[in-house]
Amino acid sequence: MAAAAATYHHLSLSSISQNPISKSETQHFSSPRHSVSIFKPIFISSSLHKSTNVVPIKTHDRRRFTCSNSLSSIPANTSQYEFSDGSAEIELRLQLGSLEIQSSKDIFVDADGTCLTVRVNRSGSFITLIETNQLFDKIKPTETIWYIDEDQLVINLKKQDPELKWPDIVESWESLTAGSMQLLKGTSIFLVGDSTEVNEKVALELAVGLGYTPLSTKELLETFAKQTIDSWMLAEGSDSVVNGECDVLESLSSHVRAVVATLGGQQGAAARADKWQHLYAGFTVWLSQTEAMDENSAKEEARRHVKDGKLGYSNADVVVKLQGWDADHAKSVAQASLSALKQLIQSDKKLP
Repeated sequence: MAAAAATYHHLSLSSISQNPISKSETQHFSSPRHSVSIFKPIFISSSLHKSTNVVPIKTHDRRRFTCSNSLSSIPANTSQYEFSDGSAEIELRLQLGSLEIQSSKDIFVDADGTCLTVRVNRSGSFITLIETNQLFDKIKPTETIWYIDEDQLVINLKKQDPELKWPDIVESWESLTAGSMQLLKGTSIFLVGDSTEVNEKVALELAVGLGYTPLSTKELLETFAKQTIDSWMLAEGSDSVVNGECDVLESLSSHVRAVVATLGGQQGAAARADKWQHLYAGFTVWLSQTEAMDENSAKEEARRHVKDGKLGYSNADVVVKLQGWDADHAKSVAQASLSALKQLIQSDKKLP
């Protein structure tokens, strides 16, 4: 359990933004009505998706957990760089021309796992050239090499996984959508959770980003039944709607390259643990709204839900915790979902 505690220590339930932000900025989204904080993904792999290198947390062996660091941040005024992927290593070139660096002793490069910070000393003041706490994937920090090439600082970073193609140096919406194509291999994604609206909005963003087909079981059911879900429930009860969605999910289980938004709450099949047989056809993401106000409370909430297993959603492959909801930030939730899926697949590339 000591190892498990250490793993959770690295979990950062900070908010994420579509655009990179610096550490000094307040990491939350605000609107005139309320604020929305998107918590860091908590990964839960199901018993059907057995991971090989994650740390067991649960008291029995059916669930495994792994956690990630917080997302990347590169100051906007220092983000000009050249990047190339050379299979086993990546090369990063930063412009030094206007800084008039006199000696390599004035350059400080700090690389650690998934983090990279580069600062230069100019006339006694430190200038940050790049700072990110989420590289696109893990590196071997002890094998980092850097040198000055005329007016450029060249940094060579050795990949942990030479087979993974890096679209960019940092993990961002653009790099995740580009990089996830090679990881997902066409596998469909099912979004579950208490809110049909949240599922649909995030599914649309994911589908557009990945080039997948967006599908909504709500729309499909209402088109078939020629009535709204609410009127259907009033007329025939929730079991009828659940069974109808199960039929739709069975049909969609043979699809590839689709992002499927399921019915939220007790209206849908995903809330019932015994109705998941067709959801296992793809990756499932539980968009879990929370009232937790801090990291530890959110982690404990996720642990508790998975441990008791009463919610069908606890069967999901990954969990993304979010506090509040604003449709304007659906892409940020989609980014958190892709980040979670990427790290899950990296733990076992046979999953897709």
